Amino acid sequence: MSVVTRFAPSPTGFLHIGGARTALFNWLFTRHHGGAFCLRIEDTDRARSTEEATAAILDGLEWLGLGWDGEVVHQFSRAPRHAEVAHQLLAEGKAYRCYCTPEELTAMREAARTEGRPMRYDGRWRDRDPAEAPMGVDPVIRIKMPREGETAIRDLVQGEVRVPNDQLDDMILLRADGTPTYMLSVVVDDHDMAITHVIRGDDHLTNAFRQLQVFAAMDWPIPEFAHIPLIHGPDGAKLSKRHGALGVDSYREMGYLPEALRNYLLRLGWGHGDDEIIDTEQAVRWFDLDGVGKSAARFDFAKLDNLNKHYVQRAEDERLVALVLQRLTADGAAAPGETALARLRAGMAGLKQRATTLSDLTESARMYTAPRPIECDEKAAKLLDDAARSRLAGLATALEKIKSWDEDAIEAGIRTHAEAADIKLGQLAQPLRAALTGRAVSPGIFEVMAVLGREECLARINDVQAAGP
Repeated sequence: MSVVTRFAPSPTGFLHIGGARTALFNWLFTRHHGGAFCLRIEDTDRARSTEEATAAILDGLEWLGLGWDGEVVHQFSRAPRHAEVAHQLLAEGKAYRCYCTPEELTAMREAARTEGRPMRYDGRWRDRDPAEAPMGVDPVIRIKMPREGETAIRDLVQGEVRVPNDQLDDMILLRADGTPTYMLSVVVDDHDMAITHVIRGDDHLTNAFRQLQVFAAMDWPIPEFAHIPLIHGPDGAKLSKRHGALGVDSYREMGYLPEALRNYLLRLGWGHGDDEIIDTEQAVRWFDLDGVGKSAARFDFAKLDNLNKHYVQRAEDERLVALVLQRLTADGAAAPGETALARLRAGMAGLKQRATTLSDLTESARMYTAPRPIECDEKAAKLLDDAARSRLAGLATALEKIKSWDEDAIEAGIRTHAEAADIKLGQLAQPLRAALTGRAVSPGIFEVMAVLGREECLARINDVQAAGP
């Protein structure tokens, strides 16, 4: 059997982190088994579905590297097909028209509330003659659910799960206005798209028992189900924005790399021994549903940061340069000139070793791309007192005499000057770092000076002198 999976988000908001993990698990399972990964936009809620949300979902999946196979299916466009199935079930006596009035439904709801039980339709029109229908009531079409026994699902994650059939009331397939319900649309689309495995969050498990009845009534093959536990916050509570329940676009803006987020989401609820760092190629080879746990995973920003740091350090310098340039010019700022760009390229190997996110990397990269005079932050400004400026003035003369402008020669020249002037190296290096980078922390100062070049270093020191106290 060729595996066919689907990711089916509703375009009513961003692609949240739980949805991204569901998409990843579907994608990995499909690629592992050499099948097809389909994308279906479930846009039947016309009041809340937007083109902007659809575009954000597609963009998020593409950024994550989760490409789909074939054309995107838009569920709303298939409404006539969904209605056709409902009418087929009606013609075969497996569904019926229900003429319940709003008042009757309200009475059922109130009775259920009074008795402390869930609201279930009581089936009063299941076997009733339509000739008795009240005037002015447009009927809905309901499926005839089994009333005895139980329904069982052999879930590939949850194991065997059962529910008594008397808990499944006759659900609506077509509303009074002729539009199909979500429960019907999902089943028809899964059948017509030849979906073999439905992999989704376990909040859909109760839906599966109802959807199973439509498959059975139509005598269609039933796909395998795999319901994945949800993601919780580090405190075990339902995931919220304070925990990290953000859109994928937010993680992108915060400076996380897609491969790091893929790796992190993979490990949220799936495991392969003690392995933590798993690249995508390895994940495709290893991933299967037997590695998915039954307990809720816990989101942890610290772990995500550690993974992202790993991937930033191993990313190609030129790729990071391009990503940093995007951020430097995102607010309409002018792109760095050729000289500054050359410095950025030369300094990237050192910069990335100290960065956790692209945001960190971009901020530290400004020391190579910012125009003179360099703006100092508060900590750096405090290092540039009168004594420091005096020491830097003497150092400038020594820097002009260094013959070969490389890290070793620069370090040797500065150490020689410090010894001759009876100054501790730290008393010289700290204000020098502040003057050259505008910060109190940076990559090794000799590395920075080699990247900046002699002329730029001397010019920045002169800027500090000219600015005065």
